[in-house]
Amino acid sequence: MNRKITPYLYVAPTIIFMLVFIYYPIIQNFYFSFFRMSAYSSTRAFIGLDHYIRLLHDPVILIALKNNSYYAIISLICQVGFGLVIALVIESKYVGKLRVFFRTTYFIPSVISITVVSIMWWFIYRPDIGMLNSILRYLGLGNLAMAWLGNSKTAIFAIIAMSQWHYTGYIAMLLIIAIQKVPVELYEAADIDGASGFQKARYITIPRIKGMLVVTSVITIIGAFKVFNEVQVMTHGGPGNASQVLGTYLNRAAWLYDETGYAATIGVLMFVITFTASLIQIKLSKIQKEDN
Repeated sequence: MNRKITPYLYVAPTIIFMLVFIYYPIIQNFYFSFFRMSAYSSTRAFIGLDHYIRLLHDPVILIALKNNSYYAIISLICQVGFGLVIALVIESKYVGKLRVFFRTTYFIPSVISITVVSIMWWFIYRPDIGMLNSILRYLGLGNLAMAWLGNSKTAIFAIIAMSQWHYTGYIAMLLIIAIQKVPVELYEAADIDGASGFQKARYITIPRIKGMLVVTSVITIIGAFKVFNEVQVMTHGGPGNASQVLGTYLNRAAWLYDETGYAATIGVLMFVITFTASLIQIKLSKIQKEDN
């Protein structure tokens, strides 16, 4: 009897931790979304689906979803797309002994705190003393200089550009690890057949790392809909609501407008989106394993 219980005792701390700090807060957040609450009062009023109805008609939610979608699409192109190109080039035979140098160089930005990176790029985007406008003026392109974070048309894209600089190296490193697991014999056989570097990448490398491409794509999408720090530090969702994302709007609803229940509803929306992305990842991973 003891032998049957022993395995469960080993996993019990992890299960308890997950129940208390992950699953219970998720369920509690769903519960709170049905109430009107204040951070300054212990009382709450049940309002049913009112917050969800409001969510469907809230114009700021549409702006936030659009910005998060921009974030996801551009991140897929830059982080996964360019990250794949970087990984293929670094792991090619043409790089040689500089491989370690380039791996380190591209990975360094991802180990820097996103808050620190956001502050640094905030200075780069400064309209008066910022490096970006200074370079444009030096190149005779002063007409393109602007307040990048103060312009409603460029603010979110300026933040997204910063994010790509920060995360692309991390995604590239994940892909590099996957590429290193591809059997060398396949490349040697391709060399004998006279295959070019492009052909080896297309017919050997990429098909063999499809699983990691799926994982990095889902990680990128989930990260795009959970983004908060960089937007909060650089623009607070402004100017107006031009760079608002779901994370910053949730924070504003909870702490600026004292609408804790509505903030919980926005949290539910974020959970549904990221949970759906996770289910898609699991499904695609199963398909990938069946194909292999």
